[in-house]
Amino acid sequence: MRGGLERWKRGVDSQGVRQAMAYAFKGSCDSHLRMATGADALADYSAVDAAHVTRFTVQDGTIVTDPLDAEGLRRWVDGHDPLTNDPRGRELRSPNADLILDGTINAPKSYSIAALINADLAAEFEALQDRLRTRIIMTWQRELNARRGAGGCIRESLQQIEVVELRHRRSRALDPHVHRHLWLNVKVLGQDGKWSNVDSRVAMKLHTLINAEGELAARTDPEWIAALARNGYTLGDHGEIAQLTHAVRPLSRRSNQIEANRAKLLLDWRQAHPGQHPNHDVLQHIDRLAWAKNRPNKAGVVDESEWAELICDELRAIDADILSTRPAVRHSAVAIADIDRELLAARAIVDADTRSTACGGRFSSYDVRAGATRAVAASGVAARREDLQELIDDVLARSLAHTVDLLEEGEERPKHIKAFMASSTAGLKIELAARFDAITCAGVSLRRSTILDIADRVLDSELSLDEAQAAAAAAIGGTDRLVAVTGPAGAGKTTMLRVARLALELQRRQLVVVAPTKKAASVAGREIGAPASSLHALLADHGWRWSRNEAGAEVWSRLEVGEIDPHTGRVYAGPRRFNLRRGDRVVVDEAGMVDLHTANALATIAAESGAGIAMVGDHLQAMPVGHAGAMACMTRRATAVVELTAVHRFRDPSYAALTLRMREPASKDHALAVAVDLDQRGHIHRVTDAAHARDVMVEAYFRWAASRKRVALVTSTNDEADAINEAIQERRIELGQLSQVRLAVGQGEQRLLEGDVVQTRLNDRATDVENRALWTIRRIGTDALALVALGDSGDVRRVSLDYAAEHVHLAYASTVHGIQGETTDASIVGPAVDASGLYVGMTRGRLHNEAIAIARTPDAAREQIADSMMRGVVEVTIEDSMRAARRELGRAARVTLDRVTENLASMDSALRAIRKTLRDLDAHLASEEARVHGRAAWTAEHDRVVGLRDSLATRYMSDVSRYKDLMRRWEAADVAPGAARGRLAAAAPIIESESDRGAMIRP
Repeated sequence: MRGGLERWKRGVDSQGVRQAMAYAFKGSCDSHLRMATGADALADYSAVDAAHVTRFTVQDGTIVTDPLDAEGLRRWVDGHDPLTNDPRGRELRSPNADLILDGTINAPKSYSIAALINADLAAEFEALQDRLRTRIIMTWQRELNARRGAGGCIRESLQQIEVVELRHRRSRALDPHVHRHLWLNVKVLGQDGKWSNVDSRVAMKLHTLINAEGELAARTDPEWIAALARNGYTLGDHGEIAQLTHAVRPLSRRSNQIEANRAKLLLDWRQAHPGQHPNHDVLQHIDRLAWAKNRPNKAGVVDESEWAELICDELRAIDADILSTRPAVRHSAVAIADIDRELLAARAIVDADTRSTACGGRFSSYDVRAGATRAVAASGVAARREDLQELIDDVLARSLAHTVDLLEEGEERPKHIKAFMASSTAGLKIELAARFDAITCAGVSLRRSTILDIADRVLDSELSLDEAQAAAAAAIGGTDRLVAVTGPAGAGKTTMLRVARLALELQRRQLVVVAPTKKAASVAGREIGAPASSLHALLADHGWRWSRNEAGAEVWSRLEVGEIDPHTGRVYAGPRRFNLRRGDRVVVDEAGMVDLHTANALATIAAESGAGIAMVGDHLQAMPVGHAGAMACMTRRATAVVELTAVHRFRDPSYAALTLRMREPASKDHALAVAVDLDQRGHIHRVTDAAHARDVMVEAYFRWAASRKRVALVTSTNDEADAINEAIQERRIELGQLSQVRLAVGQGEQRLLEGDVVQTRLNDRATDVENRALWTIRRIGTDALALVALGDSGDVRRVSLDYAAEHVHLAYASTVHGIQGETTDASIVGPAVDASGLYVGMTRGRLHNEAIAIARTPDAAREQIADSMMRGVVEVTIEDSMRAARRELGRAARVTLDRVTENLASMDSALRAIRKTLRDLDAHLASEEARVHGRAAWTAEHDRVVGLRDSLATRYMSDVSRYKDLMRRWEAADVAPGAARGRLAAAAPIIESESDRGAMIRP
C-alpha cells in the first residue's frame, strides 16, 4: 500500500478552495495525477457521497468523527472552524499557502480486483483500510509539529489535528482502483492551545514511514491474511495477490487504451473550441466516450449500475476461471520468535541507504524506521499491529549499529533530519578518497601547438577546438595520472577525445574508452573512432564480480588468478581484453554516472597497472543508480582539471548560453530569472493537469514525427513513460501506422508491434544488443524480433521472444536515464522532473526544447520550473555530509519552550558537574606534579588521568558552546511567558571567565 503526499495550495483568488470542493463532491479520481494549484476540477464522480464527507478529529490519541456538508468543508479547507466559521490562527492569503496535505492510501491493483469479484474480500479490504487510516492519522498527530518563534525555530508538539477522508472505488478511466484520500488540514492545534500551520516539510519526510505502515498492514494484518486464505488466495513475494496478478497488466493496458482514446477526444474538442477549456460536464462526457470506445454494443455513456459487470466481462476475457470460487488454502505465517532480527536490521539499512542516493547517502531516523517496518512486512510474519511494535523497535535499534551518526553524539535533533549514513557507504567514501590520493601524481600536459597540429589531422575542416577543448586534449594526452574534464551538455567532449586519441597513439600509449553503460560506450567509441566498452566489462576482465547478499546489499569481490569463477565455473586466468600498462590512459566517458563501488574498483586497477584515469562528463546530468560523487571525488584530487564552457550543440547561440545558466543557478532568484527567459522564448508549456501534460507529449511526438524529426519525451517516472508509450502506440494503430497482425509481448507484458520504437534493457553479447539502446521493430517472427537501430537502417539485430518478454519495452518516452547521451531534433520535458532531468531534457534537442509545467498562471509555471532547477550541494566526503546534516538541523524547528527550559537546566547541571570534576582532577595532578617533581618520568596512571582531564575539558568547552547557542535561539524567539523566562534565567550556568578558561585548558 503506497501513495504520495501532495500539497493543495490556495491558488489565485482562492481557486484551491473551489478545486477542493469540486474534487470532494464532484471530482473524479486518478491517484497518479498530481493536482495543481488552480487546475479545473475533474469530471463527476458518482461514488462520492454528495451529502457530506467525514471529518476525523484526533486529540491526544483519541479520535472523534463528524460529518461535514459542502459549506462546512469549504470553511474547513479555507482554514476556518467548519461550524462557526471562526478563523484558526493567522490567515495566510498567499496563492502559495498550503491548505491541505493529501495523502493517498493506495493498494496493489490486485486487491481492487479481489474486492470487485468477492464480497467477503471487499468487506475485509475496507476494514483493513479503516485500520490503516486510524494508524496513519494517529501517527500524524504524534509525530508532526507546528513551528513557533522567530524564523519558526521552536518545535511545538500537536494537541489536535483534523483529517477528512474521501473514498474512491475506481480511477478516472473507470478501472477498479479502491483507494482513499486522507486530507490533513494544515491548521493544527498546538499543545500550547494555539492554532497555526503544521510543519509541512516534516510531513513530507514522514511520509516514507506512512507508506511503510501501509505495506506492513497489507502483508501482515492477520484478519486480511485469513480472509485471503479462506477465499483461496495468497500473497506473492511483492505483496500482490498471487492468483490475480496475471490480470493486472491486461486491465492496465485497457486503462492506457482509454487514456489514448481520451487524449484524441480531448484534442478533437480543443480543435473545435479554440481558446476554451473543457468544463466538468464536457470532461465527464469525454471520459465516458473514451471508456465505451471499441466496446461493442456499449452506449456512449455508461450506466454506473453496469460498471461492475462490464469489468467482470473483461476479467473473464483475460481468464475464464478468474471469477470462480476457489477452495480455501492454509496460510503458514512465520512466528515472531523465529525471525532473524539481525538480518531484518541489515535489510532496513539497505532500504534506507538505497533511498538516500539523492542526499549524498544521508538518511533520517524516520527512514531507518521505515526500512525496519518494510523489512518486517516482507518477513512472512502475520500479527496484530500492536504485537509487531516490539519487533520493529528492536530491528530499528539493531539497524542503528550499522550507521554513522553525522552529528555530535547525544545532540538533540528532530527525527526527520537526515543525519545518519550507512557504515558501508561511509567506508566506501573514505576508501575511494584514499585510493585516489594514493595514485595522484602530477605530470605535464602536451603543448597546445602539438594538440592543434593533431586536430588539423583528425578533424573535418569545419571543426576546430576551442581553448578549453585543446587544454582538455592536452591533459588527457599528457602524463598527469588523474585528469578531470567537466562540461555542460553539447560542449564537444567527444570531438576533443578524437584529438586526444591520436595524441596518445603517437606516443605508443593505449587509449581505453569506457562508459557506465555499454550503450554510452558504443556511442563514444563510434564518435571518437576508438574501441569502447562498458566500464563494468573492464572491471570484470580484471576479476571483479558484484552481486547482492541476503540483505540486498551490493557486494563486490575480486577473483585471484587461478580461482574458480562462481558465475562461469571456469578458472580465472587474469585480464584478456584489457591488458593495461604503465602510461596507458583509461577514459571514462559520461563519468558523472559512475557510482562509488565502480570507481573504487577502477582506482584499484589503475594503482596496480600504472595506467592513468581521465574522467570526462558532467556531474550535473543524470546521476548513477548507486551513490554519486565518484567523479567529484577524483576531480578534487586530479592534478589536471579542465572545465569546458562553450556549447556547440544548438543552432541558436543564445539558447546555448541560456542552458549554461540553467545548468547550475546560484540561487532561487537566478533560477527564476532563467525561467522567465525560458518562458519569454517559448520554452515553457503551461497545462492544467497531468492528463493535459500527457496529451501535450503525445501530440508532440506526432507533430515532430510528421516532419521526420526525432523528439525526446522525458518523464519523471517509468510509470508515466509507460502511459505515454502505450497512448502513442494506440494512436499509431488508429492512424494505420502500426498493424496488429503480428505482435509480441514485452517487459511487463507490454504489447509490441512491428514499427514500434523500443528499448533493450539488458546487455546481451550473443545478439550484440545493449542496455538502453533504442530500436525500431522491423519484423516479429515466430521465434525472434528483428530490430533496426534508431537512425541507422543498416544496423540490424535479432533477439529472441524470450529476451523480448523480459528485456524489451516501448520507448517513445523515457526517464532521464533512458535519454542521457542522446541528441535529437526536439525535446519535451514532462512535469515533476528533478534538476538533472530538467537540464538533460532541455539540452537534447538541436532545434527545440520545451518544459511542461502544471500551473494556472505564467508566474506559477515559472516558479515551478525554477524550483526544478535547484540542486543540493554535492556531498563528496564524510565532512561534506556532516556539514549538510548540520545545515539541515539549523533550518529545522528544534524543541518546544518547555524542552528548552528543561534542556538548559539539564545542561547547567551537567556543566557544573564537569567543572567540579575538572577542578578535582587539576588538584590531583598538581599534587602529583609536586610529589614527583625532579624525579622519575610520569607513570602510565598519570598519563591516563591527564588524557581523561583533557578529554573532559574539550567536552566542557563544546557543551558551553552548545549551551550559548541554545540560549541565543531561545532569546531570539522572544515568546516565552514570564514564568518560563524566570526559570531560564535561574538556570544560567556560571561560565568561566577568560582567565579561568586559560587555567582550565592545559597545554
